Amino acid sequence: MQTNVETQTRPETASARIARHASVLSAQLRSLGATLFPPMAKKTLRSFSSGEVARILGVSDGYLRQLSLDGLGPMPTILSGGRRAYTLAQINELRRYLAAARPREALHFLPTRRPGDKLQIIAVANFKGGSAKTTTSLYLSQYLALRGFRVLAIDLDPQASLSAMFGYQPEFDIGENQTLYGAIRYDDQRRPMREVILNTYFDGVSIVPGNLELMEFEHHTPRAMRDPNARGQNLFFRRVAAAISEVEDDYDIVVIDCPPQLGYLTLGALNAATSMLVTVHPQMVDVASMNQFLLMTSDLMSVVEEYGGRLDHDFIRYVITRHDPNDVPETQIVALLRSLFGEDVLRATAWKSTAIANAGLTKQSLYELERGSVGRAAYDRALESVDAVNAEIVQLINAVWGR
Repeated sequence: MQTNVETQTRPETASARIARHASVLSAQLRSLGATLFPPMAKKTLRSFSSGEVARILGVSDGYLRQLSLDGLGPMPTILSGGRRAYTLAQINELRRYLAAARPREALHFLPTRRPGDKLQIIAVANFKGGSAKTTTSLYLSQYLALRGFRVLAIDLDPQASLSAMFGYQPEFDIGENQTLYGAIRYDDQRRPMREVILNTYFDGVSIVPGNLELMEFEHHTPRAMRDPNARGQNLFFRRVAAAISEVEDDYDIVVIDCPPQLGYLTLGALNAATSMLVTVHPQMVDVASMNQFLLMTSDLMSVVEEYGGRLDHDFIRYVITRHDPNDVPETQIVALLRSLFGEDVLRATAWKSTAIANAGLTKQSLYELERGSVGRAAYDRALESVDAVNAEIVQLINAVWGR
């Protein structure tokens, strides 16, 4: 009897408490998700006004109106007051129509890869949390899709925030062997890359989702490296590139949201990448952390190169994120980075904005929100800064393609 009492009053272990908290939170998230999004509901994208579409395509609103009156191209939805609205799928249909109707401007309307253009694989990396790595990956992927590129987003972060932003709840929607791990694992359970790619509500963007399963690659790689029979593609740093090569013809640009540590997944992504974006929050503690990141990355990449890794990136750029241009110390840090690294720091900076933060609370980006939903002035300022960053990245891609 005394033993039972002792058992009942024994303090809860830390592991048991954390497991209990995880279970309670998961149940609550599932309940909340069922309330906000019924079981069969899918995340959808709003329609775009004719004025927005005109800006995206680089034509006049009057020209779009005339096309619809003439019955040319996709027919928009007519709203109250005669306003016209297009889905993103219709915008892409318009691109194809305009490219055929105006062949001299085809590359403007359809900027997809041409024969000889190398697939662009952009790794977004930093092991400092809070550097806006996932936000940068999300906005870049969506911006590229809005401009007519075929985009594959790969979520390599076990926390899977990018997957959640694209409408996939990692603990509920992503099953076993449905992350990139399924396509790069070492055993006979490995799957073709196409089987782990999912469509998204954002036309033009597909995603390889993430969840905690990705940690299995970090655990199993040391064992595989000790295998005396390990050769060729069995080397860990070649596996991400090999998986992407299976679907190379389907996409123009791949955006990889790397995990916040320099593990085997990150090194595999950097080896696969044709370019790298390093996100930097302009605070001294973040810059000091970036210094450690660069030192460690340099050491590890040199080891990968010794073993035959390919790290000939077309460009490496530092992206200033969450920047308050009115903050004097931040402005000084940005100036310091520019003096040290010159053109390797993007000219545009992504501003710190309540509009971006508020959009993120509902797992949305500014591209998904109506302009007035978070305040027009704040929306316009934030979107202008994000668009400027992404436009600069597109310029770098076009330069690689010789455009």
